[in-house]
Amino acid sequence: MTLFEKIVARQIPAEVVYEDDQVLAFRDIHPQAPVHVLIVPKRLIPRIAAVKPGDEGLLGHLLAVVPEVARRTGVAESGYRLVINNGADGGESVPHLHCHLLGGRPLSWPPG
Repeated sequence: MTLFEKIVARQIPAEVVYEDDQVLAFRDIHPQAPVHVLIVPKRLIPRIAAVKPGDEGLLGHLLAVVPEVARRTGVAESGYRLVINNGADGGESVPHLHCHLLGGRPLSWPPG
Protein backbone atom coordinates (compact mmCIF):
# COMPACT_ATOMS: atom_id res chain seq x y z
CA MET A 1 0.00 0.00 0.00
CA THR A 2 1.17 3.53 -0.72
CA LEU A 3 1.38 6.11 2.03
CA PHE A 4 -1.76 7.75 0.62
CA GLU A 5 -3.68 4.46 0.51
CA LYS A 6 -2.86 4.05 4.21
CA ILE A 7 -4.14 7.58 4.90
CA VAL A 8 -7.34 6.89 2.94
CA ALA A 9 -7.77 3.64 4.94
CA ARG A 10 -7.20 5.62 8.17
CA GLN A 11 -4.16 3.51 9.05
CA ILE A 12 -2.14 6.74 9.23
CA PRO A 13 -3.68 9.91 10.68
CA ALA A 14 -4.05 13.07 8.60
CA GLU A 15 -5.70 16.46 8.99
CA VAL A 16 -8.60 16.01 6.59
CA VAL A 17 -9.93 19.12 4.87
CA TYR A 18 -12.44 17.45 2.51
CA GLU A 19 -13.73 13.96 1.83
CA ASP A 20 -16.34 12.32 -0.35
CA ASP A 21 -16.75 8.86 -1.84
CA GLN A 22 -14.03 9.42 -4.48
CA VAL A 23 -11.38 11.73 -3.03
CA LEU A 24 -9.69 12.73 0.20
CA ALA A 25 -8.00 16.10 0.77
CA PHE A 26 -5.61 16.53 3.68
CA ARG A 27 -2.88 18.90 4.83
CA ASP A 28 0.68 18.08 3.74
CA ILE A 29 2.95 17.22 6.69
CA HIS A 30 5.83 19.12 5.04
CA PRO A 31 4.04 22.24 3.75
CA GLN A 32 5.71 24.37 1.10
CA ALA A 33 3.28 27.26 1.66
CA PRO A 34 0.99 28.37 4.50
CA VAL A 35 -1.75 26.34 2.80
CA HIS A 36 -0.57 23.05 1.32
CA VAL A 37 -3.25 20.43 0.81
CA LEU A 38 -2.99 17.14 -1.08
CA ILE A 39 -6.08 16.04 -3.00
CA VAL A 40 -5.93 12.30 -3.56
CA PRO A 41 -8.25 9.93 -5.40
CA LYS A 42 -9.26 7.07 -3.14
CA ARG A 43 -8.71 4.63 -6.00
CA LEU A 44 -5.04 4.16 -6.77
CA ILE A 45 -3.74 5.60 -10.01
CA PRO A 46 0.07 5.61 -9.67
CA ARG A 47 0.66 8.86 -11.58
CA ILE A 48 -0.83 11.05 -14.30
CA ALA A 49 1.14 9.10 -16.93
CA ALA A 50 -0.69 5.93 -15.81
CA VAL A 51 -4.16 7.32 -16.49
CA LYS A 52 -6.24 4.96 -18.61
CA PRO A 53 -9.47 5.26 -20.59
CA GLY A 54 -12.25 5.17 -18.05
CA ASP A 55 -10.41 7.35 -15.51
CA GLU A 56 -11.87 10.58 -16.91
CA GLY A 57 -14.74 10.70 -14.42
CA LEU A 58 -12.45 10.36 -11.43
CA LEU A 59 -9.98 12.92 -12.78
CA GLY A 60 -12.79 15.36 -13.53
CA HIS A 61 -14.15 14.92 -10.02
CA LEU A 62 -10.68 15.41 -8.53
CA LEU A 63 -10.45 18.79 -10.25
CA ALA A 64 -14.07 19.68 -9.52
CA VAL A 65 -13.51 19.55 -5.74
CA VAL A 66 -10.54 21.96 -5.89
CA PRO A 67 -12.68 25.13 -5.52
CA GLU A 68 -14.34 23.70 -2.40
CA VAL A 69 -10.97 22.75 -0.88
CA ALA A 70 -9.69 26.26 -1.68
CA ARG A 71 -12.76 27.78 -0.02
CA ARG A 72 -12.36 25.63 3.10
CA THR A 73 -8.69 26.56 3.44
CA GLY A 74 -9.26 30.29 2.92
CA VAL A 75 -7.44 30.76 -0.40
CA ALA A 76 -10.34 30.79 -2.86
CA GLU A 77 -10.36 34.57 -3.16
CA SER A 78 -6.63 35.35 -2.84
CA GLY A 79 -5.56 32.62 -5.27
CA TYR A 80 -3.70 29.34 -5.23
CA ARG A 81 -1.59 27.04 -7.35
CA LEU A 82 -2.53 23.50 -8.32
CA VAL A 83 0.37 21.12 -9.09
CA ILE A 84 0.53 17.50 -10.27
CA ASN A 85 4.00 15.94 -10.24
CA ASN A 86 4.89 13.00 -12.50
CA GLY A 87 8.04 10.91 -12.13
CA ALA A 88 11.24 11.51 -10.19
CA ASP A 89 12.36 14.53 -12.23
CA GLY A 90 8.89 16.02 -11.83
CA GLY A 91 9.14 15.84 -8.04
CA GLU A 92 6.88 12.82 -7.51
CA SER A 93 7.65 11.23 -4.14
CA VAL A 94 4.58 9.03 -3.60
CA PRO A 95 3.42 6.78 -6.46
CA HIS A 96 -0.24 7.74 -6.07
CA LEU A 97 -1.71 10.48 -8.27
CA HIS A 98 -2.44 13.61 -6.27
CA CYS A 99 -2.82 17.36 -6.63
CA HIS A 100 -0.99 19.85 -4.45
CA LEU A 101 -3.07 22.92 -3.64
CA LEU A 102 -0.67 25.67 -2.51
CA GLY A 103 -1.59 29.13 -1.31
CA GLY A 104 -1.65 31.59 1.54
CA ARG A 105 1.23 33.71 0.19
CA PRO A 106 2.38 35.06 -3.18
CA LEU A 107 3.92 32.22 -5.21
CA SER A 108 6.82 32.94 -7.54
CA TRP A 109 7.19 31.78 -11.13
CA PRO A 110 8.83 29.75 -12.43
CA PRO A 111 8.67 27.18 -9.61
CA GLY A 112 11.61 25.00 -8.62
